[in-house]
Amino acid sequence: MTPARMGILVMLLGMFLFSLNDAMGKWLVATYSVGQVLLIRSAVALVILLPFLWQAGLKDIVRAERPMLQLARVVFSTAEVFCFYWAVIYLPLADVMTYWLAAPIYVAALSPFLLKEKVGPVRWAAIGIGFVGVLVALTPSGEVEPMAIVVAIIGTLAFAMMVVTGRTLRGTPDKTLVFFQLIGALLAGIVLAPFGWVSPTVPDFFLLGMLGIVAMVAHICVNRAVKLADAAVVAPFQYTLLPWAIILGWLFFGDLPRPLMLVGAAIIVTSGLVIYLRDTRAKRAATAAAPARGFGENT
Repeated sequence: MTPARMGILVMLLGMFLFSLNDAMGKWLVATYSVGQVLLIRSAVALVILLPFLWQAGLKDIVRAERPMLQLARVVFSTAEVFCFYWAVIYLPLADVMTYWLAAPIYVAALSPFLLKEKVGPVRWAAIGIGFVGVLVALTPSGEVEPMAIVVAIIGTLAFAMMVVTGRTLRGTPDKTLVFFQLIGALLAGIVLAPFGWVSPTVPDFFLLGMLGIVAMVAHICVNRAVKLADAAVVAPFQYTLLPWAIILGWLFFGDLPRPLMLVGAAIIVTSGLVIYLRDTRAKRAATAAAPARGFGENT
């Protein structure tokens, strides 16, 4: 098997694990508070992660670049995970996943202002179409709690800001970024968990702990996939999150996707793919042009 095909398979596995993790989270927040879920999943994930951090040395944590920006990213990541778990209490898994898949559209819209990246007319058109898809997907049924939609939108914006701040922290190792994320979620869990604490059964405690472990393994799969194959090859497969969310939502919770949600999701996915392909093409063009500019300057 070629590395590219292996990369695709590993990415598909990572997306399935993320979807499974989200379904487990939705199942658990029906019984346990969001704070309790954050507390236990983060604590268990930290126990797994700390030996690797210790082996690599703690200097990357102690001397992390741009501490205030690191703090901002932790705030965004904590808000994102809190909003996700709160939203899935009231909304079908596929609906929430659709809103989260719109995050790349928000990132593309924010990048000219926060990252000083150039956005051409094609990308702006894709961004506009993507926002139309969000509006279509947001069209609620009469049974949907409006506040849950508001929380979901706040969560997707927080996720987009987490991605934007992450782009400016490229020098920070992935393990360090994950460590700070877990610390933020753990602290939020410590504050919120006492409110509405329910003593977990042994099987549920195992599942709560598995939330953090499964998410970490999924992140490892994604990172490994990008190393095995070009990002342009494997990244589009992130959208397999949506069919898995639909399947798992139906199997575990009996949720059937709304027609307008499916239409909105199709628009969002198409827009996201166009934005991603334009970004990839622009980066390849810049890379190809760089040697030519250097040659011209030397002559």
